[in-house]
Amino acid sequence: MRKLAMVLAGGLLLAAVPMWAHHAFAAEFDSNKPVKLRGVVTKMEWINPHAWIHIDVKNQDGSTTAWMIEGGTPNTLFRRGITKDSLQPGAEIVVDGYQAKDGSFRANGRDVTFPDGRKLFLGNQNAGEGAPEKK
Repeated sequence: MRKLAMVLAGGLLLAAVPMWAHHAFAAEFDSNKPVKLRGVVTKMEWINPHAWIHIDVKNQDGSTTAWMIEGGTPNTLFRRGITKDSLQPGAEIVVDGYQAKDGSFRANGRDVTFPDGRKLFLGNQNAGEGAPEKK
């Protein structure tokens, strides 16, 4: 009986691990650090719990900085009309979002704008998780 209880407890613990991996906006990103990044898509990762857009941003001195932009879940993005073909490597985009609290080159993306003016909403519509309201 004791062995069964230990196995069940271990199973419950392992089932909870994915929940630890998910976070609220305010845990990692700073709503007081808005960023506007113009760059070229290098990669798009369609992974749970959040999709990631990788872009190279050209700095004023001519160097390039690689940024990681967190979006919504792949399912949420797909329901908004964003597909794997929407953000291909080489596409030039402008991202509005909020920088990571630790100052790294990561941001939570709010919107992506293409050169033709098309805009995609990447952010979390549930501002209750700490994300700033979309204006």
